[in-house]
Amino acid sequence: MSDSVRTEDDVRVAFQSCKSPDAKDQVQFYDSWAENYEKDVTLLSYRAPYLAVDFLSDNFSGSPEEARVLDVACGSGWVAKLMVELGFRHFVGVDGSKGMLEQAAKTGFYQDLKLALLGTEPLPAQTGMFDVVIIVGGLDVGFAPISVVRELCAAAKPGGFVCIARGDHRGTPANEYKKDLERELQLMEEDGLWSPVGLKQTDRYMEDPHLSPEILKSLQKEERYLSGSFYLYRKSIH
Repeated sequence: MSDSVRTEDDVRVAFQSCKSPDAKDQVQFYDSWAENYEKDVTLLSYRAPYLAVDFLSDNFSGSPEEARVLDVACGSGWVAKLMVELGFRHFVGVDGSKGMLEQAAKTGFYQDLKLALLGTEPLPAQTGMFDVVIIVGGLDVGFAPISVVRELCAAAKPGGFVCIARGDHRGTPANEYKKDLERELQLMEEDGLWSPVGLKQTDRYMEDPHLSPEILKSLQKEERYLSGSFYLYRKSIH
């Protein structure tokens, strides 16, 4: 099927095709999806990259041209494309999908791209190196474990920013993940690792990709959306 005739239904089928908790299955799915990824999720009104970059930009106090950015779960390079428009120039990307990294490389914006499966392998980033560490969409059930947030913090420079964006998916596992994540974020604050800069929430993160056709028929357009949360922290100087 050519890209030009892909529909919202096609995208939902794509999401439904990968519900395996197995990491290798997830990687294979994203490898095969990489070429169509951005066009597909746009059909589902995926706004996370735009909202995350805007939130970061509104609070970033350094020089974008000089800042070093670690783009974790970088996918096709969508976040970097948006950050370049705001003057950022120096990017390192990390993702578990080789296919996604190949798409990211085509942007020409990354000085380095690293293949690593978050939680299974250590985050391949030098400690205390980056002015900005950003992860959009990677922290969720079946993807990166909550323990990864400490690695994100470790990669940031003292005084650097860590931006986390995630959708509030439905269901008990997703709800428990969010509770555990926010408990960990709070614990890291209490331990003096970082301090909160801001929390932003949206009721239109993206359309829920896992709704069945039967459920979709019973919902109004606005009821199809997932909410989302955006967390911004600044690493402690000490």
